[in-house]
This record gives sequence, C-alpha cells and structure tokens, in this order.
Amino acid sequence: MHVIVCLDDRGGMLFHQRRQSRDRAVQSDILQMCRGEVLWMNRYSQALFSDAEGNAIRTAEDFLEQAGAGEYCFVETCASLRPYEKNIEHLILYRWNRHYPSDARLDLDPAAEGWRQIGCTEFPGHSHERITKEVYTR
Repeated sequence: MHVIVCLDDRGGMLFHQRRQSRDRAVQSDILQMCRGEVLWMNRYSQALFSDAEGNAIRTAEDFLEQAGAGEYCFVETCASLRPYEKNIEHLILYRWNRHYPSDARLDLDPAAEGWRQIGCTEFPGHSHERITKEVYTR
C-alpha cells in the first residue's frame, strides 16, 4: 500500500483531534495521484474528498488492515503506522514547512529508518505558501 500523510515540521498530524491536512492544493494533488486507483481513508477524512469524481474512495475505520497492495491510504488519525510498516510500499509525505501545535505525530522517520527518498517536489498551496511532497520507498 501507498500511505499518504500530511505533516508539520516536527512530524505533527493532529492537535486535539483537529486536522493539519486541509489544503485544497494538496487534496487536488492526492486525487490526481490516485486517479483510477483505490484511495482508502476513515470517515473523519472522507469530508476532505467529497468532490472526488473519478476516484474510488473507500472508507472504513480499519482501512489500513483492509487496504491491499498498490492501494492508497490517506492517514490523518492513525495512532501508529508501525504495525503496518511491512505492508507500506511507498510513504508519501506532504510537509507544510511550518511548526504547529500537535499531540499526534507520525511514528515513522523515513530518513532515519532505511527508507530511500525517490521523489521531492514543491508547489504552492492554497493555505500555505510552499508545500513539499516527499516520496519514500524501502
């Protein structure tokens, strides 16, 4: 599976159950990347992709367990990706290039844990001047 996560500079994902991942440019990039493929997420995240024409969006609270090889997973609220690490083919990180308060952080550090960066692009966001998209593989 291909895991997609939005992060601040300290690896933060959520603060008091509020997302850090709302940016129309990021949502558009994700939908373009996943076009024609399955994109899994939980109900909390589904509201971000309500106008996802042409995309096969599937929602389930245990979506990381249901997702198959080659399918995409948008992760906002997962407590830990460690149990699913062996199934992750690509880790796709959208970085805000800012510090936000957070109480939930990504528990994988691709730079320190044997992941290899195979892509890095920057683009202007709707709510952020610069968003960095990094793609890692094993």
